This record gives sequence, structure tokens and C-alpha cells, in this order.
Amino acid sequence: MKIRLFKTVFLILFYCSSVFSQNNSEGPFNQLIIRGVTLINGDGAPPRGPVDIVVEGNKITNIKVVGYPGIEIKESSRPKLKPSGKELDANGMYLLPGFIDMHGHIGGVSQGADWDYVFKLWMAHGITTIREPSGRSIDWTLDLKRKSEKNEIVAPRIFAYTGFGQTTKDFNPLNDVPITTPDEARQWVRANAKNGADGIKFFGAEPEIMAAALDENKKLGLRSACHHAQLSVARWNVLHSARAGLTSMEHWYGLPEALFDDRTTQNYPLDYNYQNEQHRFEEAGKLWKQAAKPYSEHWNNVMNELIDLDFTLDPTFNIYEASRDLHRARRAEWHEDYTLPSLWKFYEPSKVSHGSYWHYWGTEQEIEWKNNYQLWMTFVNEYKNRGGRVTTGSDSGFIYQLYGFAYIRELELLREAGFHPLEVIRSATLNGAEALGWDDKIGSVQIGKLADFVIIEENPLVNLKSLYGTGAIKLTKDNKVVRVGGVKYTIKDGIIYDAKKLLAEVKEIVDTEKAKTDWKLKQPGIKN
Repeated sequence: MKIRLFKTVFLILFYCSSVFSQNNSEGPFNQLIIRGVTLINGDGAPPRGPVDIVVEGNKITNIKVVGYPGIEIKESSRPKLKPSGKELDANGMYLLPGFIDMHGHIGGVSQGADWDYVFKLWMAHGITTIREPSGRSIDWTLDLKRKSEKNEIVAPRIFAYTGFGQTTKDFNPLNDVPITTPDEARQWVRANAKNGADGIKFFGAEPEIMAAALDENKKLGLRSACHHAQLSVARWNVLHSARAGLTSMEHWYGLPEALFDDRTTQNYPLDYNYQNEQHRFEEAGKLWKQAAKPYSEHWNNVMNELIDLDFTLDPTFNIYEASRDLHRARRAEWHEDYTLPSLWKFYEPSKVSHGSYWHYWGTEQEIEWKNNYQLWMTFVNEYKNRGGRVTTGSDSGFIYQLYGFAYIRELELLREAGFHPLEVIRSATLNGAEALGWDDKIGSVQIGKLADFVIIEENPLVNLKSLYGTGAIKLTKDNKVVRVGGVKYTIKDGIIYDAKKLLAEVKEIVDTEKAKTDWKLKQPGIKN
């Protein structure tokens, strides 16, 4: 009797202590049963439902099909709720694994976007895990990672990849000596692993330094990403990195260079200056047409070798989309309510802000970029078709791309590239988990994995736009225009977050900042 009483008291105390104090979330629970969903489980399997999903603490313990579409569910067939358990009625809704943003900068430095703002935008769009490929500092990111792990803050799960050679007050393994030798590279890599980082983000370096750093990182079992910057890519492209042990490439830099078959360097204009942002991005839009033609022998050989090396592509299509349609990106409807004034300032044409290359951007530049996308997307789609891993990353906070919203746009662009919607979701979930080495814990809805979910009232496979926080426009049977969709619940570690309340909090943050400065959107060069 005493034992039974003790257990009852313990369960009540567990429930009370575990319920998140913030009004936009609750949990984790001794037991959570999500009732009646249609499951899209992230591994490419078609939807199935109605399904009841049982979670205990932060892990999935049961997934039970409880009936057939349009047929009343028999209560006798459903998992039973334990005392102090929580039921979430999701009948008619869709449940997916939590999304993984493989290129998520936590606010940048000059944008004025603090972590709370960024995290709420991500979580409001179902993003429960992010990989930060170099940030403000590794100490800062690891501190946020620890707080996220303990669910002390509203935040996705964080994988911290230190920028190669980056130092802080507390992380300075070479005592301010720049990395100039292979031995120094290995020493820094070992210190980075010891410091608790999950991996390294490279931008390029001398070939012998890149080779040593990647080799050491691989020996330590850490993963890696690389933005192959133009300053180093002529001697070290994606193939070199993949052969040396790089596990994923960001964007597309270094890939066309690996596909060159009639040149060794990009056809730069002779007055090109890398520090000129319009030079940098305008000429980048002409790069894919300089590579080998799709399905040619060299094109095929490069692709097949990367696949054989189990190499991951993280294309981040969305971050360059303004290059092919500046007006669309600049006037996306979510900017009005959710983009900070400081971000608007950062995005404006500028000679010093990264990615603000609108010095005189016009039709000719956009046409080049549209053609660039066709060739780029052809490679990425075929890479997927041959069994290569493609993930979903947003790189938000630059070039008119807003956290969370830009991630959903990336899903749409993967669809444009040729991915079936189920392949799009797999890129956003299981593929990312595999690339992180966490596919035994996240990335699909399976018994034993962590309870990270996205729940939405609309079918996202039918219309990916329904995943935007602003939803999708729909005409009803009685000829009324309505908004539908937007993530309803984001669940991370068994904690239920009200996604729409998170967005409302973001709007309050933005409204407060606008009020401080009496801000309103101004058209460049126009008095208003």
C-alpha cells in the first residue's frame, strides 16, 4: 500500500515539475498520447492513419494504427491513458518528424537578431534541430546548446560546428597564433573536439592544412561542413574535401569547379574584386554554365565518386533566390510582421553588409541566375536519384531570407528541383539526422526515438505552403478567401509548443523594436 501511494505521489510530482512554465508550451509528461493523426514518418513511406502515438517522457514508446479513414475508431483498439497522462486530440491532422535545419545561424553578428527571436521563428515552423555552421563564438553556441538540452529555453536541439581556426577568450588553443602548418591544424582540431564541439565548418585553406585538419577531425569521429570560398577553391574543390574526409558541403561553391573540364579557374572578369559583393554574387550566377554538361562523362564521374564517399549535399537553394527574383524575396508577405528593423537595414544595398549586393541588380543578373538554378537543381536532383544524400538547410538572416519561413521555402525549392514531396520531407528529416550521425535518435517517427514532431491541420504533401507560419490562401466552397495551415504544434523532447503563440510572440518582439525607432519600410531612393 505504501509503495503504491509512493508511486502515485511520485507521478504527480513528476508531472507538476515537468510542465513547462511558459504559456506557449507544456510537458514533458509521464505519458503523452497523440490521438488520431495521419503519420508521415520521414523515411519516404506514404502517409498512414489514423494512428495513436504514445510518448513517455521524451521518447516514443508505441505507434498504433487504430482504424481506417472515414470509419469511427473503436476505443477498445486504442492505447490506454495512464493516470496523470496527457491526451492531445489530433484527429484529422498530420504528424511528421521534427524538421532539421542543417544550416542555421543563430542570428549572425550584424543583423541585430537575438537568439530568442531566432529560436521562436524556427520552432514555430517545426524546426526542432539545427546545425550551426560557425556562429558568434563556440562558447556562446555551446552555452545555448546546454540550455536547449535541459529545455531551459524555447529552442531547437543544437549541433555546434566551430568555424575552422575560430578562437574566443576561453577557447584559444594556439594562443592567438594563426594556423599555418598541418601540425597546428591538427592541434586546433583536437582542442575543438575536447571543447565539446560537434564538428567543424571550413571555408578553405592551404591544401596541406585542409588535408591535415580533415584527417584529424575524421579520426576523432567528428563531422564537418564546408563553404568552399572562391579564395581557396581553385586549388581545393569539393572532390578534394570529400576525399580528405569532409562529410558535407554547403551551398554549391566548389562543386562546379570540380566539374570543370575545359578550364581550371572560374572565368572572372579582369576587374573582379572579391570584396565587392556585387562582383562576387553576379559572377557566381554564371558559374554552373562553365561546368561540364549534365550527364556528360566527367559530370557523371564526379557525382558517382561523391556518392561512393557517402558525401552529403546541403544546397541551401533559398538563400540565393533573391538573385533570380529580387522583388519577390524582398516583398515576401511575412516580412511585414516578423522581420526586425535591424534585419531590414542589414539587407539593404550596402558595400559592407554580407549578401547586400544590390549595387545595381537587374534583369540581366536575374536571367543568369535563373539559368544557374536549372543546372544546379539538375545535379542535386540526379544526386538524390542515384542514392546520394541531400539535406535541407536555410542559411537565414541574409539576402531577405527570414528564419523559419526561409526553411519552408527551401522545401518548395527542393520540390522545384524535382523531388517528390515525400523525398522533400525525407531531406528535411531523416537525411539530416543521418548527416549528423543521429538517425538512431531523430529524423523519423519510430519506437525508441526522441519525441520530436510537427503537427499540422493541412496535408503538407498536397501544399508545402501550408507549412509557412502565414499559412496558405484557399478559397472555400462558399467563395470565401481564407488562410489555412501553419504548424499547429511543434513537439520537441516530448514538450508541446503552440506554434502560433510562438509566432505571436515574435510579432510582439518586432512591434516593440519598430516602436522604439518609429520605423516604417522605406523604398530605396523614394521619399515617403
